Amino acid sequence: MKEKSTSFDIAYRAGVSQSTVSRALRNSPLVNAATRSKIQAIAKELNYKVDKNASNLRSQQSDTIALLLFEDPTNDDSAINPFFLSMLGSITRACASKGYDLLVSFQQASEDWHADFEDSNKADGLILLGYGDYVDYEEKLVKLLDQGTHFVRWGAEVKHLPIISVGCDNFTGGKEITEHIIKLGRKSFAFLGSASSHAPEFFERYKGHCQALKAHQLTVNPALQFNAMYTEESGYQAACRLINSGESFDAICAACDLIAVGAMRALQEHGFKIPEQVSVVGFDDIAIASFTFPPLTTVKQDTKLAGELLVNTLLSLIHGEEASTTLIPPELVMRKSCAS
Repeated sequence: MKEKSTSFDIAYRAGVSQSTVSRALRNSPLVNAATRSKIQAIAKELNYKVDKNASNLRSQQSDTIALLLFEDPTNDDSAINPFFLSMLGSITRACASKGYDLLVSFQQASEDWHADFEDSNKADGLILLGYGDYVDYEEKLVKLLDQGTHFVRWGAEVKHLPIISVGCDNFTGGKEITEHIIKLGRKSFAFLGSASSHAPEFFERYKGHCQALKAHQLTVNPALQFNAMYTEESGYQAACRLINSGESFDAICAACDLIAVGAMRALQEHGFKIPEQVSVVGFDDIAIASFTFPPLTTVKQDTKLAGELLVNTLLSLIHGEEASTTLIPPELVMRKSCAS
């Protein structure tokens, strides 16, 4: 039986060192493109397969990134916020392009999910999506910092801790979407979503929303802010409380698309016409936003870019390079839910 080819066989054929072969097969930028292509072509010709277990033992690296998803309440059994589904695809592709495997795991509020993946060699670093109640969640982030874990999270900037985040410019998004409706002649605005540090992304959107109102000499009415979190049902219940409050309103800014979808159902059940009587906008631009009736005006977060930035930023941390928090510019998506 013919013996398996080794990295030393490839090195001999290519006229390079064995360490150069290892780097080239990991797509390391330390090896120039021409040499990488030559080595990879020889490896393919020799039907060489990398022994990842042996490689990882030598390097003390797993060449794996762990993606931890917080379990959100959903309208099915997936437990995955629909907004994160497209980002998951982008993260997977970005990992593959860098020669890394992706380990996906759920975070549960009751679990010690911040257990040290690096010390157990399961992963070289963590990407965190979602958080539930951020006040409780931050305690776990501090433990990751104390452990020296390489991690990056999707979300609002954390200014008081050395935590690296990739997120949308939520303040600007909340401000711009509110200004858009103001230009349509709306005067009395409700906001559905948390306006506290328990949900910092929603809070930043609310702050931007309030600044836009103040800049146009419109009233910020605390009685028109109703808490809601991440789901259609939560948006539906918040909108019902708004309607039953007796407060006058002609526009609803929802902190996310799912809240907006639930609010639209509540409005229609109570006889409100959208957008003739009430303009409704969301935030995220998830797939369902273009299929609501009427289609939902919203703020797009670039999930493709987000996934790439999360992976690239984490790899910078893993390799001991400089990394910093990045805010992605929001993009307004105009549809018929807020037309005049």
